[in-house]
Amino acid sequence: MKSLEACYEINFSKINFIERKIKIKNPRTIISGASKTGKSYLIYDFLSGFKVKDYIYIDLLDLRNDINEISQNLAKFIKMNEITVLVIENYNFQFELPSCEYIIISMIKPDKIKGFKNLIIGALDFEEYLLHDNKHQNITQSFNSFLKFGNLPELINIDEYKKIQRLQEIIYLQCKDETEYEIFKILIENIDEKKSLFQLFNTLKLKFKISKDKFYEICKFYENNKSIYFLQKYNQEKATKKIYSYNHSFFNAVSYTKKFKNEFSNLVFLELINKFDDIYYLDSIDFYIPSKNIAIVPIPFFNTFLTSNLVKKIIKNAQELNISEVNIISISNNEKISDSKLKINVIPFYEWALS
Repeated sequence: MKSLEACYEINFSKINFIERKIKIKNPRTIISGASKTGKSYLIYDFLSGFKVKDYIYIDLLDLRNDINEISQNLAKFIKMNEITVLVIENYNFQFELPSCEYIIISMIKPDKIKGFKNLIIGALDFEEYLLHDNKHQNITQSFNSFLKFGNLPELINIDEYKKIQRLQEIIYLQCKDETEYEIFKILIENIDEKKSLFQLFNTLKLKFKISKDKFYEICKFYENNKSIYFLQKYNQEKATKKIYSYNHSFFNAVSYTKKFKNEFSNLVFLELINKFDDIYYLDSIDFYIPSKNIAIVPIPFFNTFLTSNLVKKIIKNAQELNISEVNIISISNNEKISDSKLKINVIPFYEWALS
């Protein structure tokens, strides 16, 4: 039982863990999510509340672990050592789960197991990022780094010259092969764009041979594990959806093209999905939240004079739906726009995200 004995000796009590807003609360939990969002550290934090002798931590992707040995002896080992907490990382139904008081599983994509609660973890929101960031001295520096290199915990303390390379490596970690990589890449290249999967498929099949079914299947996989989001137009289910990634800075890692507005809009979208379930887009409004009757419009470099025509379109669209409030999210501007029927605020991102 070498593998089980080695796994049983792992101690998480001394790991330095910074609190997240999401926690493991159910004794039967399946954790899933995109690559490098902090799934393992959430588990380490959970285990730190138990005595070392009470848990066993098994990572099935650890090359030292013999899966046959584990599957044959795990139930016996748990009973023999009176273990109350079983953690299995990267579980993929390789064997049947034994009986244990607490069972925490991590998986690449969410799956259903009777009696288990699914917990999908995303990357850091801006408030969490500030708690993790002890490298920068003020909120402006932290925001600049957040904007440029994204929301993944491990990127914060990597040397700046290594960050793009690490982002590229993380993108590859999402993908089993070159086909999956090309699909993930084309989705990233189209963040904050209204593009149908059929359009993207037609573009991609000019580059290499791929079936339509395979393309749609892989896109669905990325949607299910929250690597990619497809945003629906309000009250128009058949309209083309907008595409967003779980890390806005991935675009900068796959392209020299500058699409700052798209990246900024993706950043704003990621803050919204942590707060609201009902997010849609409209023709001149990037994000509409019906439950709050508000519209969110990212305009990174807001200028009252230069954007006056756009603001008029936003107001017209908002009035048609009787929206009561419009928040224009900028990099640093802070002002109010006068309108008799609408409350319109121009707010810096860091102020809005922390409110």
